[in-house]
Amino acid sequence: MDDDKPITEQAMETITSAVEATKDAAVTAVKKVRKAAKKVAKKVAPKKAAKKKASKKSSKKAAKKSSRKAAKKTAKKAAKKAAKKTAKKTAKTKKKKAKKAKR
Repeated sequence: MDDDKPITEQAMETITSAVEATKDAAVTAVKKVRKAAKKVAKKVAPKKAAKKKASKKSSKKAAKKSSRKAAKKTAKKAAKKAAKKTAKKTAKTKKKKAKKAKR
């Protein structure tokens, strides 16, 4: 953070960086969930191959739903973590600047 910039601009930069971090975390979470869902599908598929095609469609839908839910949860958690981290960082930098200003 720069002393030359106004506080609103500094805040906007912090928020922007938090949003970017959240977005990146959400993307990685979705990728991980998809990968895990594929692994599970590979393990489950041979057992259910004997059943009719209709049941395959319903199981795929259920798998999609569960993976979406998991992705949402992980994205929410990642967003919360990123927001907390950025808040802590800004607080630390403010404290450091206050100490420097006192000197």
